[in-house]
Amino acid sequence: MSCSKNSSLYEVPYFDQDSSFKHLVTQCSYGPRNPGSEGHQRFSKYLQEYLVNLDHEVIIQDFFYLEHITNIERNGTNFIIQFNKESNKRILIGAHWDTRAVSDEDLNENNRSLPVLGANDGASGTAILMELATIFSKYAPPVGVDLVFFDAEDVGIPGQPRTYAIGSEYFSKNLPIMKPNTGIIIDMVGDKYLNIPIERFSYQIDRDTVKELWSLARDLSLSAFDYTVGYEIYDDHIPLWENAKIPTIDIIDFDYPNLFYNHWHTQNDTPDNCSPESLGQVGTLLVNYIYGKNS
Repeated sequence: MSCSKNSSLYEVPYFDQDSSFKHLVTQCSYGPRNPGSEGHQRFSKYLQEYLVNLDHEVIIQDFFYLEHITNIERNGTNFIIQFNKESNKRILIGAHWDTRAVSDEDLNENNRSLPVLGANDGASGTAILMELATIFSKYAPPVGVDLVFFDAEDVGIPGQPRTYAIGSEYFSKNLPIMKPNTGIIIDMVGDKYLNIPIERFSYQIDRDTVKELWSLARDLSLSAFDYTVGYEIYDDHIPLWENAKIPTIDIIDFDYPNLFYNHWHTQNDTPDNCSPESLGQVGTLLVNYIYGKNS
């Protein structure tokens, strides 16, 4: 679908869920992308090339950190691509592109030392951001949009939330861009049985944006969005709020696939447990949200 300006309103581009799902599958073709792995190194190069082909002014933010779960010092890389750079009204949309080094939630003890493929936890949010980047490069959004691909999100120790989200912590303490007015994190949004309640911290941080997005989802008949408040989840939105005072919410389905069975941080986090339709629901919401904004 084309996108053209019509006074203060913008036509909403089509979010191609099948193209987005191909991005998910491509990521998984590199194998696990846990920091220090070959897959992490190779996909980092691929992601950089993909973004640079859309805009040669991609910001590459390198940092050093201690990977708590392995106690190894690592190099991390955040990627930032900006659209409508002249706008002073800016929205950050972020996701983490790394995957976890261990399958510590796997029921099979022999699998727990293996890295996670991360089709949902890592690839799903990144796949949506990659498709959004393509859309924004073709149809300039009416507000400034900063897409941020965070590294080193899934490097923490269970029960110690502040050992996670290292890439967003570094970003929030060393902002390489003008401070966005608001932020949206997407994570674990590829679940074939997608159900997204309101993350509790998000409701506390920025309930106006939460209400706007979930109401828009209802208006668009996006059934995956559940207008109830769910878990408190420490994710990339917390450092953005605590360190940079960017009011940021988290779109996440933590029950993967449901309350009674779990693929999260296991060897079952694979593309066959994800779906294009789930990516499509989240992507459709975001393009309608962005292009519904006035410049």
